Amino acid sequence: MSATTAKRLNTQYLSAERVAEIVRRKGLANCIAGVASYIRQDFLRWNDFDKCARVASHSDVGVIELMPVSDARSYAFKYVNGHPSNHRFNLPTVMAFGVLADVETGTPDLVSELTLTTAIRTAAMSAVAARALAREDVRSMALIGNGAQSEFQALAFHHLLGVEVFHLFDVDRSATRKLAANLERMGLAWRAFDSVREAVRGCDIVTTVTADKTNATILTADMIEPGMHINAVGGDCPGKTELHADVLKRGPVFCEFEPQSRIEGDMQQMPADFPVTELWQVLAGRIEGRTSAAQVTIFDSVGFALEDYSALRYMRDLALELGMAERLSLIPTLEDPKNLFGFIDADAFVDAALGRLKAEAL
Repeated sequence: MSATTAKRLNTQYLSAERVAEIVRRKGLANCIAGVASYIRQDFLRWNDFDKCARVASHSDVGVIELMPVSDARSYAFKYVNGHPSNHRFNLPTVMAFGVLADVETGTPDLVSELTLTTAIRTAAMSAVAARALAREDVRSMALIGNGAQSEFQALAFHHLLGVEVFHLFDVDRSATRKLAANLERMGLAWRAFDSVREAVRGCDIVTTVTADKTNATILTADMIEPGMHINAVGGDCPGKTELHADVLKRGPVFCEFEPQSRIEGDMQQMPADFPVTELWQVLAGRIEGRTSAAQVTIFDSVGFALEDYSALRYMRDLALELGMAERLSLIPTLEDPKNLFGFIDADAFVDAALGRLKAEAL
């Protein structure tokens, strides 16, 4: 067997604990910035990718999804769930893992946790969009929904866009207390409010990142002020929305992958001919994003497989850079690739089987 073949069969593995250690060593803000850079690079190669909407299995209590994407070199997929009531079992609402594979051979090059990494990539995607769509002088952001994603969103907008103060609201006051304590530890300014309306008043950016699987109206059109950028993150499956339909009429709407977003995003409330723009076209300079300081812009984000591809690439490269790559024996290494049977020691297997048959006959 060649050295090249042997190397390809040595799959890299990143456990949740290893990814957490990588993030601690590199710094969370640096990781968010790094993933944002990879996302931008890959979105600028948009037409190089074979894309499809994610495959979802819905139940009354949540959803389990597969999210595939590939280019000529690499194939990636993510397994991810969304179960808003998981706190009853002391489990995260969102859990995920992913694979990055070699297109030429189909060999899995990387198997990685994606629960922590998804939070990082979601925040990075929000920042990439906001840099293209929000005003340049943003200083305040309302965070509506203060659960597991909220700290990552705050860090992304502070470090990548210069947001200085965060307005907090969640129907679960303990979630707000948790977020406030973490922002305090990070030295970020915050104020907690008793309603969505109070929290969004006067903010440059409004981020909605709620978890309930329902057609909610977290934001209504009368809450929207001139110049706001709306970063709608929580609506991400059929039957789950955060924005009143009239909010979508307040300004241009941008999304990741239109065929998926029309099914899963807040725009699922709108007719099929409702105008939307895929963000890659703004990043590539094909279409203008914000056209004036007073304009309202809306990013209807549902999460797309290309972002996970970018995040997997980044984490793989960072693990190699830091010398923290683990190895996983996932695929059998065969002297003769046509003799899979030989991998289980065929002679011993046959002898044992014959022995059992003789014992049974006696």
